[in-house]
Amino acid sequence: VQLQASGGGLVQPGGSLSLSCAASGFSLRYYAVGWFRQAPGKEREEVSCISSDTDSTTYLQGPGKGRFTVSRDNAKNTVYLHMNSLKPEDTAVYYCARGSRYGDYCPPVGYDSWGQGTLVTVSS
Repeated sequence: VQLQASGGGLVQPGGSLSLSCAASGFSLRYYAVGWFRQAPGKEREEVSCISSDTDSTTYLQGPGKGRFTVSRDNAKNTVYLHMNSLKPEDTAVYYCARGSRYGDYCPPVGYDSWGQGTLVTVSS
């Protein structure tokens, strides 16, 4: 079971970026997937969640509402976080995580596997 987050980089304020969370060793479609971020000196916070493919409902927590969306591509076994109108305060390491229960909805009962994180820097 492995998750790999990628797609981070340097982007200017107001720009867009899409992050990928690719899974190996299992089918990601059957699990809820959450996106989290941790900025320097701050606690980790949840950004979004997408339910397992039985429902695929999504929700976005405070920092991403109105600007971020989340989607999945089952053929690629990947979940995406699409970020628009980025702000300097969005600078953080972004992580994806798998819900711990098969077929779970958001919010899941917990997360049991985490990707290694990808750094997003929003700066001019």
